[in-house]
Amino acid sequence: MNRTSALNSPATPDEIDLFELFQVIWRQKKLVVGCAILAGILGTGYAMLASKTYEVSSVLRPAAINELDALNRSEIYKLPPADALEKVGAQMDSYGARLGFFKSHEELFRAFQKPGQSLEQSFEDFNRNSINLILPDPKKSDSLSSYVRLEMQYPAGVDGVAILNGFVDYAVAAEREQVGADLKVIVNNRLTELKGKIDAARANYDTGKESKIATLLEVDRVKRARLQDELSGLRLQMKMERTNRLAELAEAISIAKSMGIKKPTTPSSMADTVGAGSSQVVRTEINNQKIPLYFLGTEALEAERTALLQRTSDDFTNSRIAEIGKELQLLETNREVEVLRKRGNEDIFLQDVEPLRAEIARLKGLNIDMSNLKLVSIDRRAQEPLTSIKPKKSLIVAVSLVVGLFLGVLAALIRHFVLTHRKAEPYVTQETDRRPRREPTDDQPLP
Repeated sequence: MNRTSALNSPATPDEIDLFELFQVIWRQKKLVVGCAILAGILGTGYAMLASKTYEVSSVLRPAAINELDALNRSEIYKLPPADALEKVGAQMDSYGARLGFFKSHEELFRAFQKPGQSLEQSFEDFNRNSINLILPDPKKSDSLSSYVRLEMQYPAGVDGVAILNGFVDYAVAAEREQVGADLKVIVNNRLTELKGKIDAARANYDTGKESKIATLLEVDRVKRARLQDELSGLRLQMKMERTNRLAELAEAISIAKSMGIKKPTTPSSMADTVGAGSSQVVRTEINNQKIPLYFLGTEALEAERTALLQRTSDDFTNSRIAEIGKELQLLETNREVEVLRKRGNEDIFLQDVEPLRAEIARLKGLNIDMSNLKLVSIDRRAQEPLTSIKPKKSLIVAVSLVVGLFLGVLAALIRHFVLTHRKAEPYVTQETDRRPRREPTDDQPLP
């Protein structure tokens, strides 16, 4: 009678009784604890047997200003400490620098070389998974945050400290060598530029000197030609004057002969000679008329004509001829041109080259010891780690215990539901057989 009422009572909705579940789990606490212990043992075994991974790091900061003062005072290569740190960081992040260090120190990386892999493949795996460059947050402008940190993870049996410190030194040395090469190229280019300017000034000087010599010689030639023309003109003039004089003398001689004048006389003297007189009179003749040439008499005129005919040169009759000769003699040698051509050290006459020479001397006198140039300050070098970072034993054991407990609880619940289902299955089968069968309708499915 009670069974029938229990079967015919309306079904209650599915509900989870947490207290009942707790009782079910508590009754099977041995199973739960056993699973937790087993998982803990497995986790502990894994933590003890798993290969250990260590981590080392090195921190670089900007060098002091005085370390780069000699380089910056050269005025041809500016390298502030922050830029030097950035260059070194870029060098450490460079694939080529890492590969170069990897190839030059193969004995340190044997643990990273796997069978069947080439050297480049082993390096690629190391570069991708083992080493990492960390830079400060660019949003922070505080100078205290300027640093470069290099981290490396490595398995047991690898000398990670030697690798990281060696690579830092290798990167700094490579960047120092690059700075030295850049400085050398810049200095050589600057020297070439300065020498080019001096050569240009020397070429301009040579051109100016040759132009000046040509100008001076041309002026002398023009002046000499003019003097020669003047001399020729004067000589022609004097020759014509001598010819004219000879013609005048010949005419005067002819007149003097016809008048019987042998000795020099004057018109008044001739008048007194014609009119006889016994008285002695002293005459003074003052007139502004030119006395004809024939009054000189035939003797004087013929003597002058003879002298003119025997004359070979008229140059002495004109003082300008002597002046022209003097000027022509001076023009035979241009002393300024002679001095210009005999200059020994012509570089001292170059214009505006003293600053260039001073700069060349300064650049050649640069003595920057690149071997001692300190680009960065190594704030912390890599040191042997005290503990490994992987595996984390305590975390592994804790996780394994939690997982074991979870699996134990799950196993206890599954076992409880399986046993409950097996106990209820015969009773449900008997009750189902006693229920009358009904024909299903379209709205009711089959039981």
